[in-house]
Amino acid sequence: MGRRRRRLPTEPITIEISDLSHDGRGVGRHGDKAVFVHGALPGETVSAKLIGRNRRFDEALCEEVIEASPQRVEPDCPWFDRCGGCALQHLDHAAQVEWKHKRLVDNLERIGEVRPETWWTPISAEPWHYRRRSRLSARLVRGKGRVLVGFREPQGRFVADVGDCRVLHPDFSDRLQSLSELLGQLSVDDAVPQIETASGDDASAIVIRHLRDLTSEDVMALKRWSQDNGIAVYLQPKGPDTVHRLWPEEHQLTYRLEDFGLELAFHPQHFIQVNAAINRALVARALELLDPGPDDRVLDLFCGLGNFTLPLATRAGHVTGIEGAAELIEAAGANARRNGLDNVELEVADLTEDVSQRPWYRAGFDGVLIDPPRSGALEILPMIAGSGAKRVVYVSCNPGTLARDAGELVSNHGFRLVGAGIADMFPHTAHVESIALFERA
Repeated sequence: MGRRRRRLPTEPITIEISDLSHDGRGVGRHGDKAVFVHGALPGETVSAKLIGRNRRFDEALCEEVIEASPQRVEPDCPWFDRCGGCALQHLDHAAQVEWKHKRLVDNLERIGEVRPETWWTPISAEPWHYRRRSRLSARLVRGKGRVLVGFREPQGRFVADVGDCRVLHPDFSDRLQSLSELLGQLSVDDAVPQIETASGDDASAIVIRHLRDLTSEDVMALKRWSQDNGIAVYLQPKGPDTVHRLWPEEHQLTYRLEDFGLELAFHPQHFIQVNAAINRALVARALELLDPGPDDRVLDLFCGLGNFTLPLATRAGHVTGIEGAAELIEAAGANARRNGLDNVELEVADLTEDVSQRPWYRAGFDGVLIDPPRSGALEILPMIAGSGAKRVVYVSCNPGTLARDAGELVSNHGFRLVGAGIADMFPHTAHVESIALFERA
């Protein structure tokens, strides 16, 4: 017989908050254990309800603020306390940006044991309606008589019951109820676990994951919704390779990088930077830092569908883009042709392996741009160092792995950290995007 699960106490606890965790929850101590409190800020005393227990820490929801931080603001979203899509709406936006900057400072100093010569002013923009890609959960809740669509609750077990979402792209922020009603009409209303949303500059799409086959009536309902809302509908019956467009017959998502006269096309499931305004500013900053000339050769690692590659190609003599996903390299090639760029070389390669013997690498480079996944780029730092590049621009979505890699580049590969700063890619969340410039020492 298994161990009986310990029942959580129903009485709230009073706790003093001393810090923010990496995921934006308040951190305090109750007895001899750390407690992570959703909705609490450093310097506050709060009354909190326990929602989870582990051997080393407890988890709780803030129920009442007894003593408030001067940086606390009223969340714009009335569902903030029951939705896990945002972690920091109760913290003034300027203070959010400052906290993200401090996280980068702390990670570089503590993990990488490095400090840039210059700290750059954070890149920031309008903090609402920025999210042009999202993955929303869906669940039929028979007790409520409908399908809930949205982000999960803070403890992650249930779909949050919300009316709208102010961080989603305008095409979706007020359509959660419409999507709920749409799924409620289907014969598979209990077999749709998620909906993905994707928005370009001029069009939007949804991808519906369904675990059972659709009926002809289901298909007609989805087509009607697509026509009424002007949003394309894609279906995913099994794995990601089964995604296909249901309606309309012709549809293309694109976004523009006006500073470089470019328009990039993408599929609803392709990775793109979520925040259009921040992405434009980040691309401009990266180009300014790398400063490629017409005779320079530039290497773009983890190039995706060409977000940095193609702007670089408008300035540099030659750009080589490397990416592990074949479908993204195919999209990058199509985007190069779409924009009339013939100085771009693209190749699929596993960047966790040694690629030093590949012909494209042996030609050498003047500059390198890298935009790796959360795991960072530790395996390819020797290759970057051996490329001959005098400058390396590193765009990061994880300050911990950026700090580790920065320490490695400075301590073992002969670079100095010229500058670093954050970009507020995901306002009201704890996600920290950053950019750093390294030069040969």
